[in-house]
Amino acid sequence: MLLLSSRIFLGVMFLVAGINGYFVIFGWEPFIATSPDAMALFEFDYLLIVEKSLEIICGILLLTNQFVPLAIMILAPIVANILLLHLFLDHSLLPLAIILVIALGYLLYVYRENFLKILERTPKPL
Repeated sequence: MLLLSSRIFLGVMFLVAGINGYFVIFGWEPFIATSPDAMALFEFDYLLIVEKSLEIICGILLLTNQFVPLAIMILAPIVANILLLHLFLDHSLLPLAIILVIALGYLLYVYRENFLKILERTPKPL
């Protein structure tokens, strides 16, 4: 139950955040308020386009339970940046950032066997 709720929570959060980001990209009023500090970091539009596209793709993968370890791997640095941004620049969404870290950390723990081969010191070629 916790696995399902963590996966669905992250999937919905990143799908909605990604779509909301495209509202910003197209110059429309976003349906969820964005952090001015976060938007200031995206000096170039292509960075915002790449990040929001990855968020949408990973959100869909998590919601459909497809390639979950891949989505975790892609979202890990994004979640780390979200946490650091809200820890040091904009404290308004820090509780949400912490919940994202906990949910992603739980998924990483559950799917840990999928990542063990990455940590091999001397991997054997196939």
